[in-house]
Amino acid sequence: MRHIIIYIGVCLCAVSPTISAQVHQHSDCLEDSINPMKEAILSEVTVQGIAGVQRLKDAASPFMVVTPKQLHITLGTNIVDAVGHLPGLSQISTGAGISKPVIRGLGYNRVVVVDQGIRQEGQQWGDEHGLEVDEEGVHSVEVLKGPASLMYGSDAIAGVMILHPEHPLEEGTMQVKVGSQYQSNNGLYDYRVGFAGNIDGWLWNWHFLNKAAHDYKNSADGYVPGSRFKERDVQGMFGLNRSWGHSWLRFSHVNFTPSITEGELVGSDFDGKSYSIVSPFQKVLHTKAVSDNAWYFGNGTLKAILGYQQNYRREYEEEEEPELAMRLHTFNYDIKYLHTLPYDWKLSTGIGGMWQRNMNQGEEYLIPDYRLFDFGFFATAEWEWQKWHFSGGARIDNRHLSTSALEEDGELRFEALKKNFTGVTGSLGAVWNVTDKLNLRLNAARGFRAPTVSELSSNGVHEGSIQYELGNADLKAEKSTQLDFGLDYTSHYVNIQASLFCNWIDDYVFLSRLPFRTDGFRTYQYQQGDARLMGGEVSIDLHPVNPLHIENAFSFVRGVQTSSGSASKEDGSDREASLSEVRLEGSSVGRSLPMMPAPRWTCNVRYEFPDFARRHLRRTFLSAGMECNLRQSKFYAVDDTETPTPGYAIFNLSAGTDLHIFGHNCIELTFSCQNLFDKVYQPHLSRLKYIDTDPRLGRQGISAMGRNFCIKVSIPIDIHLK
Repeated sequence: MRHIIIYIGVCLCAVSPTISAQVHQHSDCLEDSINPMKEAILSEVTVQGIAGVQRLKDAASPFMVVTPKQLHITLGTNIVDAVGHLPGLSQISTGAGISKPVIRGLGYNRVVVVDQGIRQEGQQWGDEHGLEVDEEGVHSVEVLKGPASLMYGSDAIAGVMILHPEHPLEEGTMQVKVGSQYQSNNGLYDYRVGFAGNIDGWLWNWHFLNKAAHDYKNSADGYVPGSRFKERDVQGMFGLNRSWGHSWLRFSHVNFTPSITEGELVGSDFDGKSYSIVSPFQKVLHTKAVSDNAWYFGNGTLKAILGYQQNYRREYEEEEEPELAMRLHTFNYDIKYLHTLPYDWKLSTGIGGMWQRNMNQGEEYLIPDYRLFDFGFFATAEWEWQKWHFSGGARIDNRHLSTSALEEDGELRFEALKKNFTGVTGSLGAVWNVTDKLNLRLNAARGFRAPTVSELSSNGVHEGSIQYELGNADLKAEKSTQLDFGLDYTSHYVNIQASLFCNWIDDYVFLSRLPFRTDGFRTYQYQQGDARLMGGEVSIDLHPVNPLHIENAFSFVRGVQTSSGSASKEDGSDREASLSEVRLEGSSVGRSLPMMPAPRWTCNVRYEFPDFARRHLRRTFLSAGMECNLRQSKFYAVDDTETPTPGYAIFNLSAGTDLHIFGHNCIELTFSCQNLFDKVYQPHLSRLKYIDTDPRLGRQGISAMGRNFCIKVSIPIDIHLK
């Protein structure tokens, strides 16, 4: 079920780098429990803290773990859709195939996505730009909540979503895996095949995925034109494991073609069940190569990850040639040394950053050509003393951005800019293991985010969000200060996690509507001011008997402007800035930050059946759940930029089993139904909510997907050579 909650170690301080739950990877069916919240999990599970491996109970950052089994039984059209309903997480969606993660009310370039060890870079500033990652190559997901600039530099001001690839198989083992799924609402189907092995320390793992969907439907809009998509991915890994360390080379290529939803009323000849891509549409190619290396030196480990990725994004209207085309080259580097010292000290130091170059190759322009270079240096430490675990560190970053000027029809479209942004960040936190069952956590963290090229220099139409956007060259870097407090209590019958946070952001950047239209489109420009976000999450898992689990979670975030900044200096924008200030001082319409998710309550009841039929049916479960989003009445209402969103509740069912036939081999089966009662609703963060639909419909915006049945099958075939 989409919103099944794996909420471990909530309310930890935001100081760690990649926190990797050591989920056991075996060639059999997925051996991780459907519910990882067992009585001793905080003591037994190890994670990789800021200076090496540590117990989960000592981890110092609020995060969640989605295990391989959870991903397998979760219904979604993409990887963000599969995890976006966890406590503290939301998603900005533009159609069925495009989703962007939101952590505690912050999204876009404020969230860093790490895939195959490097940060994903693919024009993520755009509403209609999703994550071009191969979901079949994702083994498990971890989400760090709160400023993580200490280990990831600029842009990690909201948190990090880490997509872990599969671990190597056991020595002397090979595995062939095939699988498929089908969803009834939009006819989504996929098929996948993979082959992995480990012979004498030589490793390989490759797979192929093909996916397609026609337009989705709901009882209010019928079939939604432009919500269909196609995707074809290939991913491979080859490497060597030795006593001195490892050296792995990873490669992936994602070919994603989504149509663009514009809201027109369709005629009688429209075929919503067609899989053929119709105009307008995007075609995105994302290619990635990563070299992952580690060397062991006594009590220390040197790690070096180097990566190259290219994102080639094109938008087509009626012509055969793309109207908008952007090619983004990115080179990532991350080198660090981890060392264990006497008296329970762990130290880590390193450098990391990236180089980028963006080139426009179409007839239309949204952002200028640019070059970017990032460099960061960090040092962290961990110390354990009796029942206390302390951790912290500091980092300095510098980002240099250079854009190219462009004249179009004798007018200056983009002016040349040269910008330097420097940020000093750090964090300090403590975990008190009060008892074996109770832990308290407190942390203070400082984050930093440099403005993106779109915020500084954009000048064009966003087709996916149907608006004209203007940059603001005078923007400053965002600075975040966040306090986190939390507790977790784990016993045989109940697990409780609670978290409270307050995040102050200086020079917060957001879009504000201007009092005129450009080329017939509503016009917006980036401005900034100070902001404050407050909220928290509570998760309770009751299991009065071992097979039965009753899970409840509530999450809430409130974002407000604490001061109003100036908007643009372009035509008429000074007037708009003064109008916004008057509204902010005289009423609440401009006080709330835009794109804040509504409060959400989720409830899930699951029963895990014992193995039976001579253990041929294992890990059999039945689950029923509800997701209730409350009314969002705190929204950015200046010039109708946003509108209120009514509350709604959707209900889901799921069931699954592992069918063992020959020894270790099995067939993994999952059945699920989302939106069981075919509820018509619009998520507050859906960009389709603001599309101007045909006036004959008598309302604005497009609703989300209706009732959807899904079946997923996965068949791993193990080959043991020993």
